[in-house]
Amino acid sequence: MIQRKQTVFLFLALLATIACLCLPVGLYEPKGMGAESMLMNLWISDANGGKDFNVWALFAILLLTCPINLFAIFDYHNRKRQARFCAFSMLMIIGWYVVYGVFSQVLMTGFNFHITFAACLPLVAFILLWLARHAILADEALVRAADRIR
Repeated sequence: MIQRKQTVFLFLALLATIACLCLPVGLYEPKGMGAESMLMNLWISDANGGKDFNVWALFAILLLTCPINLFAIFDYHNRKRQARFCAFSMLMIIGWYVVYGVFSQVLMTGFNFHITFAACLPLVAFILLWLARHAILADEALVRAADRIR
């Protein structure tokens, strides 16, 4: 049934991931004089309007997470597979944070790095995916217990 609470959690996780894809996730401020650069998931934009696409991996990871979450929403007939998709999405988000940390440290020479609000949205999605997975596994346990009673 699509009206279960885990569907709401999965949908909110999908929305948080999409919002993170669209918003800047970091800000590079030069230590000396100069203009600041914005870190998006797909590029780094400098003050002149130039774009450097070295950080495309952040975008790719979140972009792969979105259809997995969407498929998990509509895969309510197979709860075990739905729980596996939630776990895989959670691993992808952990991977996003690892790549985010690497890019923030590697590209930081001569700059001060500031985290923006959008960098917290994958964490929100991770928590929602964990709640959805917990509810899915609880439903599966309930169904198994009902089958034993018959």
